[in-house]
Amino acid sequence: MPEMTTNPAAAPTEAVWPETIERLTTSQPAAGGTTRTPSRLQRPAYLLCPPFTYGTSVANNVWMEELEPDKRQPDPERAMAQFLELYRFLAAESLVYLLPAPGDAPLQDLVFTANLGVALDHVDGDGTVVISNFTSEPRRGETPVGVRFFEEFGYDVHVAPAKFEGDADLKHLHDNVYVGGYGIRSERETYDWMEETFDMEVVKVRMTDDYLYHLDCSIFPLTREDTLVCTQLYEKDEVAALERHTNVIDVAPEEAYSGICNSVRLGNVILNSSHIHELKAGSNEYKEELAKNRKLEDIAVEHAFEVAYFNLSEYHKGGALLSCMVMHLNRHSYAFRLV
Repeated sequence: MPEMTTNPAAAPTEAVWPETIERLTTSQPAAGGTTRTPSRLQRPAYLLCPPFTYGTSVANNVWMEELEPDKRQPDPERAMAQFLELYRFLAAESLVYLLPAPGDAPLQDLVFTANLGVALDHVDGDGTVVISNFTSEPRRGETPVGVRFFEEFGYDVHVAPAKFEGDADLKHLHDNVYVGGYGIRSERETYDWMEETFDMEVVKVRMTDDYLYHLDCSIFPLTREDTLVCTQLYEKDEVAALERHTNVIDVAPEEAYSGICNSVRLGNVILNSSHIHELKAGSNEYKEELAKNRKLEDIAVEHAFEVAYFNLSEYHKGGALLSCMVMHLNRHSYAFRLV
């Protein structure tokens, strides 16, 4: 398997870079130039961040607030081991970049790259990224980190003018159509600006459940035709607007609370977090986790997917699940129809 560069600052020289890309996979050149960003590779590409600065000192969501400070303190070695399991699985079949963590400004949530920004698939060129304008105060220092990282690639980089928390709040459906969640961490004005600036349509849905505070907690695009949606959390007109663009697969609120929508697609595999083996058999938490897993597996079988589970219990202490840890640099996995 070819060696992959994970830090743009340490990238090969210009003479070596095209050769490295060619060995990795065939890329799709942008009009009038050579592709130099992972967003245009004909292979899935993601951005992750090792948990070097991960912490839980500031409780910035209700899941964290319900834990005593000593009980939400993560084990650094275990957190790294769990991260590496996810990283190894993704890197085996995709290009995975690792976001450098600045040593002079510890950022406790930088590991959750899904909130750093969003790469817009439908925009022509080498790549366009909108970096987040965070509502969560401990995360505001991440914005310049994201800007620097993507500018190194030559992306067209924008910072959202209103509050916005990235890939976790904006999901690509197909073509230039997205679904965006607002009302808790992101603002509706952000999507109005995106529609005007990037010639896109955003189906806007209002989020009201503090336990499901990002869109990826309640909506997961499975294919370009099918989307998991916890319809009970949204108004009928919002669900109807979604149904004009995608086949809605309804999931129950208890399944959403257990993380059924906090998934990531890699080819024909759905990645999801589950710590069921740490739970006491017969307990309510065990039953809820088991029900979520069975529902996800039923959906997967019906649509010709497999499911891969990862124990990310150390990240539960930060109120996070698997999708929180992965920013899509492209959505090449969605280019294939399985059934």
